[in-house]
This record gives sequence, structure tokens and C-alpha cells, in this order.
Amino acid sequence: MIKVSILVPENSVLQAIADPQYCFSAVNQFLSLSGKEPLFEVSLVGAKKEIKLNGGSFSVFPDTLIDQVRKTDLVIIPALFGDMKAALESNRELIPWISEQYNKGSEVASLCVGAFLLASTGLLDGKKCSTHWGFANEFHEMFPEVEVQDGSIVSEEGGIYSSGGANSYWNLLLHLVEKYSDRETAILAAKYFAIDIDRNNQSAFSMFKGQKDHKDDLIIKAQDYIESVIDERISVDELAARVALGRRSFERRFKQATRNSVLEYIQRVKMEAAKRSFEGSRKNINEVMFEVGYTDNKAFRSTFKKITGLTPLEYRNKYNKLSLA
Repeated sequence: MIKVSILVPENSVLQAIADPQYCFSAVNQFLSLSGKEPLFEVSLVGAKKEIKLNGGSFSVFPDTLIDQVRKTDLVIIPALFGDMKAALESNRELIPWISEQYNKGSEVASLCVGAFLLASTGLLDGKKCSTHWGFANEFHEMFPEVEVQDGSIVSEEGGIYSSGGANSYWNLLLHLVEKYSDRETAILAAKYFAIDIDRNNQSAFSMFKGQKDHKDDLIIKAQDYIESVIDERISVDELAARVALGRRSFERRFKQATRNSVLEYIQRVKMEAAKRSFEGSRKNINEVMFEVGYTDNKAFRSTFKKITGLTPLEYRNKYNKLSLA
């Protein structure tokens, strides 16, 4: 039996506790119906006997307290909710317990922004990690030693797993089901829960808002200018001159402030504008391409797919119902 311990932290998302319990319990049922032995022994584990969530609207009563767990095979860390620093502060006593279980041989998996609690252990230092795209900047600032996987749904390294944002954690749960059982069982679970088992990128869901939570006024000025001339081609030399910096100094400061090179930032701003246009208008691909300052169809399509994981046509068909009218 694979012992699965689903943590119940303070300030966590109720569904991210219930869903893994439901997933592994359902897999046990599938196995039983096919004449096989159940595979998972699932327990809710917490620091106290009752944990109130959603402002007290719900109470969760863990099956086991953390100091009663001697050995487990897999620790699931659910998504946290609200202010991440406050959530971590309220769960300080869970941090050494997670590290202790990993050092005893347990694998550890974080769901969505549960990655913040996992990273607080130091176990992710020097390793890859996925989390919700909307929290990637905050995560990077709090845990600079961790390599955030931009757009990835599932990351795995050294027995530590993490997932992308929101419902993307279902892909990690299916990944774990496949690892501990087999592909056939994982596919059965995917069909039962109506999950695309091989979805591996959350880029199509991300919204680029520009990294302006820094204090370099000259770089913010350059960022504002980039966003004001989306339909034009902009050179690095032009931007450097506009803020009265040498090119090398400008590129260094821009990268340090935004964690993107100048060209990467320009591309992301333009592709975000293209996405909005595809979502809310009947414009064809060439019209949108020209609208965001591209004249090379191949370059536009290549850049769009690199950033979103979809071709322009796939993206428009996925998100624009006007095109189907």
C-alpha cells in the first residue's frame, strides 16, 4: 500500500484537499472493481484536530496529527489561499515536518501555490518548480534559489513534484497515479474526471501584466513606452537612448528589474495584445499580426506559439466564440 498523507494547512484551499483525496480513493475503487487490491492508503494530516478554512465557513478534521505520522510514502501539499507570507507564517510548524518526511524517503508534491510552503523547507533550492503563473513573480522574489518553470504544468526532480495553477494540479495527480500504478489506470482516471491527461503547459492561460514591482524608474519608463507603441518595431538602442543609458547598462538593468531580456519583454507585451485581440474581435491572423507590429508571418506565428503554447489559429478557435458565429 502506498501511504498518502494529504496535509491540511491553515489558509489552504478546501478543494485542493478534497480533490487528491477523491482522486486516490476513486483509483482504489477502479482497482477493486477490476479484481485488484486497492493501492493507496489516504489520510488527512494536520497540526491540530480541527482546521477551519474559508474564514470559518468549513472545518476539516484530519485523520492524523503530524506528530503521529511515523512514515509515509507521499506528502501532498495543497494550494494556499490569500496572502502568501501570512499563510506561511500560520503554517510554520508544518515546514520541519515536511523536510523530515522527505529525508525519511517520502516523496513530496505541491499543488498550485502550495509550492510556497514546499519552497519554505529549502528542499526546492537549486531545483525546478511549477506554480500558478499569476504568482510566479512573487515566488521568484521570495525564493530566488528555486528555478521557476515558466508555463509548465508539472515539474519533477529528486522525488519532489509541483504543479501549475488552479485545476492544473489534476495533471500532477494523474502523473502520480500513473507513476504508482500504470498508464492504463491513469487514463481511466483521466476519463472519469474528464481531464486532458497529457496537457503539459499552462502558457495559454497566463496573462502577462509586465513586471513593474521594482524601483528602477528608468526601466519603468522604458516599459511604459514599449506598451504604448505595440504596433511599432522597437530596437534596444532606441529604448536605451530614450532613457539616456548605454545599451549594455540598459540591458543589464532591464533584465535585473524584469527578469526578461528587453527583446523577450517586447515579445511578451506584443503577444499579450495579440491574445486580447484574438479573444474579442473578428480580426484575422494577418490583421492582428500587423496590429502588434509584425510583418513576418512566420516570425509572428513562431513567437506566438513559443509564448502561449498554441498557434494563433488554435488560440483564436479556443477562446473566441465570435469566430464561430
